[in-house]
Formats: sequence, structure tokens, C-alpha cells
Amino acid sequence: MNIVAEFLMVTLKVLWAFVLAGFKWLVRPKEKSVAGQVCVITGAGSGLGRLFAKEFARRGAVLVLWDINKQSNEETAEMVREIQRDLNSSMLKDDCAGGVQEVPAFKPQVYTYVCDVGKRESVYSTAAKVQREVGHIDLLINNAGVVSGHHLLECPDELIERTMMVNCHAHFWTTKAFLPKMLEMNHGHIVTIASSLGLFSTAGVEDYCASKFGAIGFHESLSHELKAAEKDGIKMTLVCPFLVDTGMFQGCRIRKEIAPLLPPLKPEYCVKQAVRAILTNQPMICTPRLMYMVTFMKTILPFDAVVCMYRFLGADKCMYHFLSHRKQVTNNNEAKTGL
Repeated sequence: MNIVAEFLMVTLKVLWAFVLAGFKWLVRPKEKSVAGQVCVITGAGSGLGRLFAKEFARRGAVLVLWDINKQSNEETAEMVREIQRDLNSSMLKDDCAGGVQEVPAFKPQVYTYVCDVGKRESVYSTAAKVQREVGHIDLLINNAGVVSGHHLLECPDELIERTMMVNCHAHFWTTKAFLPKMLEMNHGHIVTIASSLGLFSTAGVEDYCASKFGAIGFHESLSHELKAAEKDGIKMTLVCPFLVDTGMFQGCRIRKEIAPLLPPLKPEYCVKQAVRAILTNQPMICTPRLMYMVTFMKTILPFDAVVCMYRFLGADKCMYHFLSHRKQVTNNNEAKTGL
């Protein structure tokens, strides 16, 4: 095809993509069903991971929960079982009303595995166990995350490595473990739970920002690879929330006059928005939507202009209170240990 004609065709396709995107903002797309599909969630023992497990349980998915903490992971599993029992009870009532006499005994569809996603061998061995005991998976939610809570020059190298391994490298290991079967079937969905700090950064959390930037880069490159391979049956969703009120960044604050306009996100709201994006095959979601504008402005404004905006918002040192609080907690724990 003549390059000019091809360029015109590409221009039309780009404009059409804008039209479709605008239409999806106005008309809510239909959510796909995940009933009976196997969903692996890393970091399922607490925080967003636990909430993701509960949301997908309500939709009838088979849950495979990974966490480094066995006790908290089992607590999440019990919450999932309770949700599944309630769903089963509702189905039994409907069946009885419809005249069905015999109903199979209820079997909770949740599996728990202790896994340190920061260790490659642990990920691969756990994934192999899942494939033997549960079967191939349909959804992979890379949610596990950690934060060191130290200024760069005060942060031990081991904590920096740990942050990079859990927040970024683990995505490589889990994807390499489960993607081959997805490619074979041309079916699956990979979700990256990143952060707005993977789109723009702030002072004092260099390791965390680097790990989230890395996770987003991995996600975007993999998305392009799947498109290049024409594996359109495998979907990708990138989740980039603003500060979520899970206690992970306790003490973080922006300018007090601005804070009411940008409060920390409620975890339940964040997860509901993310699940909606996943079930409508949305490639990316930033919560709140203001984060899209902030990311766009970062790409077009001079760096000095960005610094001025950070200082006005109080975002340049917003993590300092968190770092100070984290340091105080660490010192108190060390003092107690010494006693």
C-alpha cells in the first residue's frame, strides 16, 4: 500500500479509537462473566488483595489466593467461603422455587498457597502446584506490594532489593509461569496493580517509585507483545490508583488546603472501580480520573514547572511525614526488642 494512503488509514483508525473511547465513557460497557473461571491473586492476605478476592468471589470465580502470611491468607479464604456459601444458599432457594428436588453438595471454590513472590523459585514451584491441583488459570492479578519507608541514603540495600523483587520482578515470574497456557488457548486476563507513583514520582520513595515504574513498563511492553502476536483473546488491565487508605502510607499528606479535594481513596471504592475495569476489558484505569490529567501535564510541562506545581500542592514533601512516622515505629520496635 502507498505510504500516504496507509498514513491516512492510520489517521482514521486513531480518530475512530477516540470515538470509541468517548462512547465507552458515555455508555457503560457490559461486564463479562467470570463465574467458574480460575483467578490467582497475589498478596491476598490483606488490603486490596483481600478485597479483590471478595469481589471476585461474589461473581462466582474460583479463587487461588497467594500470600506470604499463611494465617492472614486463611482468614481471607474463610471470608471467601462465607460469600460462596451465601451465594449457594441463594441458588438453592431459587432451585427449590423452580421445583428442583436434588442439588449437589456445596464445595467452596477457594485454594490457598503460601508463596513469597519476591523469590523466583517460590513463584515457579507454587505456580506448578496450582496447575496440578487446580488447573490452568484464567485471571492473574499481580497485586502483592511492599514499601520500605526510608530515605534513599538511609535505606538498607536489602530493603531496596526486596521492594524491586516484590513490586516488579514478581510480575515477570508469575507471568512466565501462567502465560504459556494462556497463549496456547488464546484466553486469559493479566492485571497489574501498580500506582499513580508509577506514572509520576515524589521525593523520599525512590525504590517504591522505581519498582512501580518498572511494573508499568513491563505491563505495557507485554501488552504490545500480545498485540504483535495477535493474541487478542488475552486481555491486559493496568490499575493505577492514587493514595489508598490501607495504612501502607500512613502519615502521607499534601497541603492542608488541597487535602479535602484529594483525600486518600477508600480501598473498597478503589477495588470496585478496578474490578469494573477488568470485567469490561479496560486497558488502564487511574483512580480518581484527575490522575489522567496529572500524568498528561507531566509529559508536556517543563520540569521546573512541574516542581512549582508540586510545591504548591505540597506534593514535593508529601511522603516526609510518612517516612518520619515509619522511622519512629521502627525505632520503637528496635527498642522493645532490645529490652
